[in-house]
Amino acid sequence: MSASTLEAHIESAFQLGAEAVDSPEAVAAFYQLRDGLTHGSIRAAEPDANAPHGWRVNAWVKRGILLGFRIGHMIESGAYFSFVDKHTYPAQRFTLKEQVRIVPGGSIVRVGAYLAPGVVCMPPMYVNVGAYVGERAMIDSHALVGSCAQIGRNVHLSAAAQIGGVLEPVNASPVILEDDVLVGGNCGVYEGTLVRRRAVLGAGVILTRATPVFDIVRGEILRATDDSPLVIPEGAVVVSGARSITRGKAAEWGLSLYTPVIVKYRDEKTELSLELEDLLR
Repeated sequence: MSASTLEAHIESAFQLGAEAVDSPEAVAAFYQLRDGLTHGSIRAAEPDANAPHGWRVNAWVKRGILLGFRIGHMIESGAYFSFVDKHTYPAQRFTLKEQVRIVPGGSIVRVGAYLAPGVVCMPPMYVNVGAYVGERAMIDSHALVGSCAQIGRNVHLSAAAQIGGVLEPVNASPVILEDDVLVGGNCGVYEGTLVRRRAVLGAGVILTRATPVFDIVRGEILRATDDSPLVIPEGAVVVSGARSITRGKAAEWGLSLYTPVIVKYRDEKTELSLELEDLLR
């Protein structure tokens, strides 16, 4: 069925609540949605020049993902490891034709997530349902790509990087990393943060809706608002910093709070330091 017809079926099935379990139409609509997510033809969010910040959230897709949990029942699975999970979201099995490189060692990609050709997965890592990972991205050891996260081409998620997921509220934007972003080790990007192309997040940077980002190059403070996510500009180089507390006992004790700081924008020196990426692929 067409995308518009599938959307209508998903919306109708979602409204059935618990009764969707016994509806063949609801089950069929879910599996078509899941197949589209797995193959990258359907996305929880996608580029749209007419949308705020250039991205449109497809809330009906997220409702369809939630529908899969509603109609799923628990099954045992796994040849070498033992898993018990909803039957609607098993682990994906890859072959040579997908051209995705998954190094042995305990990595899992759920059905309903899309990994483009050329993606490299270093163990152990995890990609959740609804996520989209673009060509030649690298997901390093202990990294997480959360539900519905959108990862662009040539993105490197370094060891222990955490890309937050979001299913509810369904209208909320997922975390989006545009093309050529480098995420350093132990970074956390959460709550719908949008990282523009070619940005670099230094090791340990944490980005949330409540986190102000101080751009010392342009003299700006970047914040999320009620109707806008935190947006990291194109080419920004973000590192962990601190800002002093100027009131009360905290000031008396000389305390400070963590804050991310944009210290520069990518230049030739930054590009040279990233050439190692090609050697790892």
